[in-house]
Amino acid sequence: MNGKKRKFRGGLLVIVMMLSVSLMAGCGGNNNNSAAEATTAPEASAAPDASAATEPAADPVTVKLQLKWVPQAQFAGYFVAQDKGYYKEEGLDVEILPGGPDIVPEQQVAGGSADIGVGWVASLLPSLEEGMPLVQIAQIYQKSGLVLVSKKSAGINSAADLKGKKVGNWMGGNEFELLALFDKYKFDPNKDLSFTKQGFTMDQFLGDQIDAASAMTYNEYQVVLESGIKAEDLNVIDMNTEGVAMLEDNLFANKEWLAENKETAAKFVRASLKGWKDAIADPAAAVDSVMKQAEDGSTTKEHQLTMMTEVAKLILPEGFDSAKMGYTDAAAFQQTADISLKFGVIKEPVKVDEAYTNEIVEMAAK
Repeated sequence: MNGKKRKFRGGLLVIVMMLSVSLMAGCGGNNNNSAAEATTAPEASAAPDASAATEPAADPVTVKLQLKWVPQAQFAGYFVAQDKGYYKEEGLDVEILPGGPDIVPEQQVAGGSADIGVGWVASLLPSLEEGMPLVQIAQIYQKSGLVLVSKKSAGINSAADLKGKKVGNWMGGNEFELLALFDKYKFDPNKDLSFTKQGFTMDQFLGDQIDAASAMTYNEYQVVLESGIKAEDLNVIDMNTEGVAMLEDNLFANKEWLAENKETAAKFVRASLKGWKDAIADPAAAVDSVMKQAEDGSTTKEHQLTMMTEVAKLILPEGFDSAKMGYTDAAAFQQTADISLKFGVIKEPVKVDEAYTNEIVEMAAK
């Protein structure tokens, strides 16, 4: 609008000056003609600057992130990054897709319905073996959150005491750390103990139908405490302490998409890690971001706050260098791959150099 007005005024001035030059030329004022040219020159040269439009900002690049499960503090860093505009600052328009029992992130990313997914390494490995064009680009959780919890009355003071007990797990790909634990203590899960399918609630455990139940430190274990049982009345077997832990929440991408979008992936990882750092520093604010996305009535702010506190311990364990957040540890990845191979998750040894890369995290750190 302003550009058009200035152009019109400039044109009018030129006409006026031309009339003046004609009149002065009739009086023999040739020197004044030069003055007229000098007068009109700045206006003429200014016109292009005045009418030049500011370069429009580039359209944001769309990135679709597929979660492993429904919105909860397990994924708080991504919601914080979105709420605080970290993705937008990187020129990204990130769409966070909720997961669920019927959604397999690896399939969604391999099929192109999402660009990046959140899953567990033990789920990524068989997908790679099936030929899905996927690669891990970041490891968010550095520790396993899986524990076996039992009431002290059950007498399970250590993993060696699991013999003859009824041990529960959700199965469906979540059981391999426990199988590795049984193997460590030379237990046959079909003979030396009763290994049974556990529901997604803790009702079986609370009702004494199983002696030891699988629980994530940030979810089911907290449900037990919220039921009124005190921590001092429980025994916990930690997969990390037992040396049978498998890596959990990671970020993986479609290889074909990544080949053409490395910078975009690095921007996404950089913004996400920034969101995770903020979530760890301020759990309450992070939970506010989570609750905006959680289905009404599906959870409570108090439960999510506890979850966020526990999740932080897995992402940034005590003594862990925060500068290494997002990096995939070679030894931990290999341990996960070895357990997967031993217990039939995969049939062939993993080509580790093709399964994950730290390149994107390193790019994000620059």
